[in-house]
Parts: sequence; C-alpha cells; structure tokens
Amino acid sequence: MPPPPPPPSRLFALLSSRRPPPLRLLLQIHAHLLAAGLLSSSDNFPSRLAAAYALSSPATSDAAYALALLAPLPTSAYNAAIRALSLSDEFGGGGGVVRRCLQLYRALIRSGSASARPDHLTFPFLLKACARLHGGKGGGYGGEAVLGHVLQLGFDSDVFVVNAATNYLAVCGSMGDARRLFDESPVRDLVSWNTLIGGYVRRGNPQEAMDLFWRMVAEEEDAAVRPDEVTMIGVVSGCGQLRDLELGRRLHGFVESNGVRCTVRMMNVLMDMYVKCGSLEMAKSVFERIEHRTVVSWTTMIVGYAKFGLMDDARRMFDEMPERDVFPWNALMTGYVQCKQCKEALVLFHEMQEANVKPDEITMVNLLTACSQLGALEMGMWVHRYIEKHRLVLSVALGTSLVDMYAKCGNIEKAIHVFKEIPEKNALTWTAMICGLANHGHANEAIEHFRKMIELGQQPDEITFIGVLSACCHAGLVEEGREFFSLMDSKYQLERKMKHYSCMIDLLGRAGHLDEAEQLVNTMPMEPDAVVWGAIFFACRMQGNISLGEKAAMKLVEIDPSDSGIYVLLANMYAEANMRKKADKVRAMMRHLGVEKVPGCSCIELNGVVHEFIVKDKSHTDTDAIYNCLHEITLQIRHTADLLNISATGVV
Repeated sequence: MPPPPPPPSRLFALLSSRRPPPLRLLLQIHAHLLAAGLLSSSDNFPSRLAAAYALSSPATSDAAYALALLAPLPTSAYNAAIRALSLSDEFGGGGGVVRRCLQLYRALIRSGSASARPDHLTFPFLLKACARLHGGKGGGYGGEAVLGHVLQLGFDSDVFVVNAATNYLAVCGSMGDARRLFDESPVRDLVSWNTLIGGYVRRGNPQEAMDLFWRMVAEEEDAAVRPDEVTMIGVVSGCGQLRDLELGRRLHGFVESNGVRCTVRMMNVLMDMYVKCGSLEMAKSVFERIEHRTVVSWTTMIVGYAKFGLMDDARRMFDEMPERDVFPWNALMTGYVQCKQCKEALVLFHEMQEANVKPDEITMVNLLTACSQLGALEMGMWVHRYIEKHRLVLSVALGTSLVDMYAKCGNIEKAIHVFKEIPEKNALTWTAMICGLANHGHANEAIEHFRKMIELGQQPDEITFIGVLSACCHAGLVEEGREFFSLMDSKYQLERKMKHYSCMIDLLGRAGHLDEAEQLVNTMPMEPDAVVWGAIFFACRMQGNISLGEKAAMKLVEIDPSDSGIYVLLANMYAEANMRKKADKVRAMMRHLGVEKVPGCSCIELNGVVHEFIVKDKSHTDTDAIYNCLHEITLQIRHTADLLNISATGVV
C-alpha cells in the first residue's frame, strides 16, 4: 500500500523554506498539489511554487521547463517568483538572476492570459533586481527597457513603481534623471524622499542630499513625509562626508527633538559622523549612551581613536570587545599602518591568525602596506603566496598594493610581473608602477608607462606626476621634465604641490641650470620648504656655486636650527672649496649652539624578522657577531683599496 501524501501544511513549508528544494523534489511536490487540487483552489500554492521553481536552478532551461508546467499562471505567481529572485543571494554570479527575472517578465507578457498582466507589484521587484546587479558592478542589465515599459503601461503615477524607478536610476548613477522623476511625480511619500536622499549620499553628493532634506522639513505640514530614522541615517552620513561638525550637531539635535527613533544603527551613524568631523569626544559620548553595542559600534570607536593617533586607546577598545569579526581587526591594523607602527600591524596579524579569524582583502592590503613601509620583502612574499593559495581575486586594490610592496622592497622585476597580471588597472595601479620604476632608476620605462597610461585614457593625478618627474630627475631628462611639469597645469589642471617643485628644482640643479632653478624657487606660490632648499644646496655644492649654496644653507638653518645635517654639509662645502676658516667657523657654531649630530638608523629583514640598528647601539642580541663581521668587512675593503692604489701607481 503506497504511503499517504504529505499534508498541505508540510508542502507549503517546503515551498516557503529559504533554500528551495531541488528541481526533482519540486516536481514531486507539484504532482502532489495537482492531485490534491490545491493549485486551482488557492493563489498561495501557485505563487509559492513559481517562486521555488525560479530559485531552484540557475539553468535557464530548467526554469523555462518548470514554468511551462505551471502555465497558465496568475500575475501573483509571476510576481512571487520575481520577488523571490530579486531578494536572493545569488548576485555574486553576474547577471544570471536578472536574466531569470527578465525571462519571467517576458513569459508574463507573452502569456496572453487575461489574468496574467504586469501590475504595480511586478515592476518594483524587477527594477530592484536590475539595481542590485548594477550596484554589484554588473551594469544596468535590462533596466532601461523595464523603465520604458513602466511608461508605456502607465505605471509612472504609481508611487511604488516610481520609488523603485528612482532607486534604480540612483544606483546607476543617473541622479539627474532620478531627480527629474522625483520632481515630476504627481505622488510622493516618505520612501520617495528617502530614496533620493540616500541616492545622493551614496553617489557622493552630500550637499544635494542636505538641500533636499531641508526642503522636506519645510514641507513638514504633510505628516506623511516627516523625516524618520532612514531619512536621518542618510543625512547624517552625508554630513560625515561634508566634515561639517556644526551641521552634525544640528542634525543630532533634530533627531533628539523630533522623536526620531534612536536605534543602535542611528547611534552608530552619529558616532561615525562625529569621528569624520573631528570630534572624538562627541563620538565617545554617543558610544557611552548605547545600551546594546554592536560590532559596528566598537569598530567605529577604534577607527576614531586610530584617526587621532591614539593607538593605545584603540587597542584598549579592541581588547574590551565582547566579540569580534574581521572588521575591528582591520580597523586596528589600518590604524597601526597609518600611524607608521607597522611592526605592531604584523604582530596583530599573527594574533588574528591565532584567533582563527579569516583575513579579507582589506587585511591583505594593510599587511602589504606595512611590508612596504618596513621593507619586509619575505613577509610581503608570504602575503602574496597566501593570496594565490586562497584564490583571492587580484582586484585593483590588492594588485596595486602588491606592485607597491615589491617595488618598495627592492624587487622591481616581480613588481612588473604582478603589474602585467592585474586584469583591471586604474590610475593608482599605473602610478604605483611608474613610481616604482622611477625609484629604481628605470627612467625610460617609467616614462613609457606614463605615456601608455595616458594613451589608455587613464587620468594621472598629483602622485603620478611626482613619479614621472622623479624619473626625469634620476636620468637627468631636463626637457622631458619641463614637458611633464607644464602638462600638470596646461592639460590636467592639477595644482602643483611642494613635491612637484622640489623634483623640478632638483632636476634643474643637477643638470647645472641653477639660474632657472632659483627663478622657479622665487615664483613658487608657497613658501619653499627644507626639501626645496636642500635640492638647491646640493646642486650648488655639486656645481661649486658657493654664494647660492650659502643662501640655501641659511634658509635651511632658519627652518630648523637644530638640524645637525645642514651644519655638517655646509662645513664640508667650505672645506671642499678650500675655505677652511669658514668651515671651522661653522663647526664652532655647532658647538656653541649645542647642535649634535643625530645618529643614523637602518633596518634589515632576515627570515621574516625586521632588525633595527642605530649608530654605536650594542643592544642587539647578536652584537658581538655583528661587530666581528663588520670588522672583517672593513679589513677586506681596506685590503681591496690598497690593491687598487698599487695598480693605479703601476707598482706590482
């Protein structure tokens, strides 16, 4: 005797589960529903079954076959399937979900059934799917055609459809079209205002969001459009982008005096705004008022402390967290890197591994930046192997960080190799490669990359020009340097910063064009700093121009009277010019002013450990072996020098 069929409640539960049954089981459920007559007696089962079929398989042919089995369907069933797909988690795989939504929509249009026509519930979720794909960098697949149908079928006066269309346009970056749709719509509700305000903030137009908010407040006599929590989260986030503390306080007061729900999410956004606006005290005040703090609450405070360089407080906050995901680890690590405490960043990463927290792309970028600053090539190579082993996508950020790390750690060949492997490059990637080549003395290659970058339509920024000007400086390419220096203003309207002037002045000085270099110094729009005067001084010393060299040295002394280096260099310049009295006078001045030569410092990485050395420092555990080795090297150098002297005099 065959087993009894499952009860309708069990079938409904299977169809309503978050993860739909596989297609084979769905067909069995479909058969049970047909046999029990449940598909014709209720709209619930056809809608649930259609949604489950739509989600059950990514293969378009399976979905089409399943839908054919259900035909004819009412509009509600199509809407349920489109809704289920638009809310699914499958958007990482490209446009497959949107294609299935559009396939369902086309099937609805072509069904020819009087009970199956697109309605006001069809378009919101269809546009939501198109918007989600665009937000995931998939392009606005099919959205424009859907908008055309909205107008054609007369749904442009339905507030739900208009709000979905506004959101789609905002996500796609068409804020002008979104604003026109909003302004021309005969009906607006709270969602309409929130959608446009949120769109402006997401697209980096906070002032437009703020203007729209104050207009909304001015029209507040309509109780239906009073700002709510969603509104205030949007405008407070926009205020954070504006870095306007007074406005932030005003908005905070609005939240508290107008009955807006102060949820944890609202409080977190207020904290973030205060951190971005530079008021750590206000952020702490909000934090202390949160009763049930989330990971975001703690992480925001860690970011705040790190921003102000208070890394001990950031670490204390991190240690007090009851639970952590990858975000607070990244926040603390980013703080260490930004504060140049790169050893602490590496130590934190080892702690992260011991805590079994899986690192993400941001973790890797922070690690690579730390390795770049420390010159820790072995650790950087380990990070690269980790990326390859775990098949992390070589994104623009990750690829650029790898190029920068290899270049700064001395392996320019590997940097070039990684650069070629990056599938998508932006201006920062090109800039990292250009600067790396320049710093390694590959001037011609750096200039070639710069010209290729321009040819591909990438827009160079101020740092790109620092790289290409440095390349010209290393190679003594005066004409090319003049060309690039001129391009900054004439073609790209980039403001020349101190570093650009120092590169150009150094280039002119090294090439012997001291008059032109001095003229450029005199026409600078800002007061020359120590780097500029240092470039002039070194050029004068190299060219033997004592008078201009003295002027540059005096400027350097004015900038930092305690800098021992300039006194030593000035004395050496006088000595090289046989001006012994002036050299002795400078040394006497050093003694009189109590200026002491700052001891040198260097770092070296060995077996993944970074060792730091200071002149006459004997604190290292291997001091005896190190000094013995240095003694042997010194003897060998002297022996080689003696042999060279003998060879030069012709005595054998």
